[in-house]
Amino acid sequence: MCYYKNLERFKDKVALLEESGNSITYSELAKIADDFSKVLKKRALVFTFCSNEIGSVTGYLSILNSGSVQVLLDSGLAKELISDLLDNYNPNYVYVPDEIAENFEGEVVYENFAYKLIKRNDNDIAMNDELALMLTTSGSTGSPKFVRQSYANIDSNSKAIATYLEIDDTERPITTLPMNYTYGLSIINSHVLKGATILLAKSPVVSGLFWKFFKEKEATSFGGVPFTYEMLKKIRFMKLELPSLRYMTQAGGKLPAEMHKEFAEYAIERGVKFVVMYGQTEATARMSYLPADKSLEKYGSVGIAIPGGRFALIDVDGNEFDEPEKTGELVYVGDNVTLGYALTLEDLTKGDERGGRLETGDMAKRDEDGYYYIVGRKKRFLKLYGSRVNLDEVDGLVKKQYPDIDCASTGDDSALILFITNEDLCKEVRRFLIDRTHINPKAVKVRFIEEIPRSEAGKVMYKDLPTEE
Repeated sequence: MCYYKNLERFKDKVALLEESGNSITYSELAKIADDFSKVLKKRALVFTFCSNEIGSVTGYLSILNSGSVQVLLDSGLAKELISDLLDNYNPNYVYVPDEIAENFEGEVVYENFAYKLIKRNDNDIAMNDELALMLTTSGSTGSPKFVRQSYANIDSNSKAIATYLEIDDTERPITTLPMNYTYGLSIINSHVLKGATILLAKSPVVSGLFWKFFKEKEATSFGGVPFTYEMLKKIRFMKLELPSLRYMTQAGGKLPAEMHKEFAEYAIERGVKFVVMYGQTEATARMSYLPADKSLEKYGSVGIAIPGGRFALIDVDGNEFDEPEKTGELVYVGDNVTLGYALTLEDLTKGDERGGRLETGDMAKRDEDGYYYIVGRKKRFLKLYGSRVNLDEVDGLVKKQYPDIDCASTGDDSALILFITNEDLCKEVRRFLIDRTHINPKAVKVRFIEEIPRSEAGKVMYKDLPTEE
């Protein structure tokens, strides 16, 4: 059941290296995992508050290794959102960075690398034996809804990623994404699996410190969401001399076709690999990849299913079809399809509700060579700067804070647009939304509308919302 039980097999190889110079070997990591197993009650529920630091990653791996269940959360999550989640799930422990430890009541039972494990209660929590990990589905809106991932899900997806990216122990990926985000976590999982050295960068990609760290420690790869690649263009990344770079990956939303083409051309010119991928938290992380040797020929495509997985397209009646260039909902089948959702503590007892099959909610088409292209979304989700945002949850958040106004949100992967019925509150509501969700301010617009268009049944008619400012 324990996914990382053989960490010591990589011995004195450096596992994690921070910008600060702090590092830890796989042997030391195995020792910490053993220490955790001695202080954690059997099959505990742990909230882990994450950052790209040694303390955070070692805690995550150790808790996973111990057989306990953990929920990964952003260490910068707002206090009121944390309070709501603690009330809803009442975990046995929280694992937190020192700077926020005073916000939590309980006994400190372990501390290392500026992190503390705080015991909150001794409750026996009923949880399904397969359950290993829970990740949020909604970016940072503070929803209690989590995806339930099993040990088999993590194992399957990590092995598939390591296979198609040809990861080995000479790799040195550098972090650009938070580890509580499924894409960022998949980079950690797939590289630890192979004994690679992970470079933990806290500086953003627009910072000179990031590239200083990259060059000095000879990073071999990095991953990014579309916004990451937009920023790379702005800092003239393609002019940088990076002799250690082997490959780049992209996921977390659709990269504009022309930008995809531009980076594919750069990769070919520099002799590195550019791999575009597609995934969802509900599939642990990855569902597809576009092989590097097809990156230019098939630019705009998310590629083919990962090893061990399969794609299908279905029509409005749920029937599969094989015609090329016909649009349907994309369905994925594989061992990395997660168990289902959790909204309450009681949901942790549930088993596999999906049976290895996921209707993605994305509309796609397949070309004659079998490569898939995402063409739109079936449901009301956006991916903004790599974070998945549920528009219905955004509306609920605003309505709870401002019960006297009506609102409705829409948008695309470039911006969230919230319409409200009080012109005087536009600026205030925008600040509230940014503060509560941590969505990039550039992607949040709040507009005034006299009345939210609704059907006779009272449902918002989103298609009737204005499209122009």
